[in-house]
Amino acid sequence: MPAELTFAAPRRAKPPRHLADLSPQERAETVRDLGEKPFRAKQLAKHYFGGFESDTEQMTDLPADSREALGEALLPTLLTPVRHVTTDNGMTRKTLWKAFDGVMFESVLMRYPDRVTLCISSQAGCGMNCPFCATGQAGLTRNLSTGEIVDQVVASARDLARGDVAGGPGRISNIVFMGMGEPLANYKRVLQTVRRMTDPVPEGMGISQRGVTVSTVGLVPAINKLIDEKMQVRLAISLHAPDDELRDELVPVNTRWKVDEVLEAAWRYAGTTGRRVSIEYALIKDINDQAWRADMLGELLKGHLVHVNLIPLNPTPGSKWTASRPEDEAEFVRRLKSHGVPVTIRDTRGQEIDGACGQLAAAED
Repeated sequence: MPAELTFAAPRRAKPPRHLADLSPQERAETVRDLGEKPFRAKQLAKHYFGGFESDTEQMTDLPADSREALGEALLPTLLTPVRHVTTDNGMTRKTLWKAFDGVMFESVLMRYPDRVTLCISSQAGCGMNCPFCATGQAGLTRNLSTGEIVDQVVASARDLARGDVAGGPGRISNIVFMGMGEPLANYKRVLQTVRRMTDPVPEGMGISQRGVTVSTVGLVPAINKLIDEKMQVRLAISLHAPDDELRDELVPVNTRWKVDEVLEAAWRYAGTTGRRVSIEYALIKDINDQAWRADMLGELLKGHLVHVNLIPLNPTPGSKWTASRPEDEAEFVRRLKSHGVPVTIRDTRGQEIDGACGQLAAAED
């Protein structure tokens, strides 16, 4: 990360090394160090990324007397599901994961008629301190490893492929980094995860880059780095206010990179990739949902390659922050459309299962 980004997580024991943490060359070297032929690494990767299998005892193309050692070296258990909670007739499933050191984080699988979207976490907790966000209330525990982020995807893909999710067997088509944490504050591992998910099998899972969305509150130096990657992932900016005065309160990192700076970086990203930027905007009753703020937002965004995703706030227990009135939400949409800005209201799945990221983990404390 650039030197000016100082959102370091506390020093803790490292997660076990995993195949997903390593490049294909590093996997081959690890296998060679065990006295095995380097091609065994590709076999392991094909099972893991292509078949979603983590148990080497099920990999019958590996020598029986080598499976345990290969599993311990490259496919250790990283995540344990604490519980699954479902709603929408099972079409939405939230999973609370426990890592090797006891930290907890969440992912949400959402099944739609035309796609399956998985929302994943990149950190345990979050250091951005946004006051209306459940994860922000807990603070940052640590960054997740590449393996821990990827394993959320592989484990969910395995359950989906085996028909353990309502709707029958299926495949994940879309990945959004909108779970716990600020993805661009864990830049290296998030980018490695994107590579693992989008590289072809057996190097990765073979998911299209265009199906991946990386969200950020606006870490401008990291957005600039992402531009240089020349990838086709979608960038989502968690804006939540069009004016610096309010955004300083709602998104404290705005005191370092103001609205204009963040949007300028977003337009550079759109110009380089040709991909529409998503503006995430949580509508909060009497805080940021005024019609005049909709007009201000419309003026900032009109004429750009952009789409606004309005999010009815999913309130957390005891919070003063709550969702906008329906009539205020409708007027906000109308005002944005009057400026020619495309806008949709996010599907509010998961409210009855503590859908706001961080709520399940907080309930376990």
